[in-house]
Amino acid sequence: MTNSNHTPLSLIDFALIFDGERPGASFERSVSFAQRAEQLGFKRIWYAEHHNMRSIASSAPAVLIAHVAANTNSINLGAGGVMLPNHSPLVVAEQFGTLAELHPGRIDLGLGRAPGTDQNTLRALRRDPRNAENFPSDVAELNGYLTDRSVVPGVRAV
Repeated sequence: MTNSNHTPLSLIDFALIFDGERPGASFERSVSFAQRAEQLGFKRIWYAEHHNMRSIASSAPAVLIAHVAANTNSINLGAGGVMLPNHSPLVVAEQFGTLAELHPGRIDLGLGRAPGTDQNTLRALRRDPRNAENFPSDVAELNGYLTDRSVVPGVRAV
């Protein structure tokens, strides 16, 4: 909640899937949750990247954030976090840069270095377990794309 007397509070939503339901029901709840949080004055909701977990539907935070943002007006929405070793910094910059353009001032990006999954799923993501070792340079590359100061000559995130 936000006002001059309180620290801004944020929430986290794992988009839980209950027994016997499809992920779509979870996404509907995520929208309702965000709308209610917005009414109550919460600052932000974070969505975590998890893969291969039957009860969690937040495997694609950027897509979920886009859906919730389209159905809310003012609450900040963020990935808490995108597991950077699973993704190209360029693609993350393009996704979150697009979200930030569509919903100015409302998109936040948190990053993690863990895979957010088990070793078999990591292989299915086509990622090398050693990618986490590149986290500092991946963060610098991502930051370069987001600030229009690319560290990769001739490459720009649009």
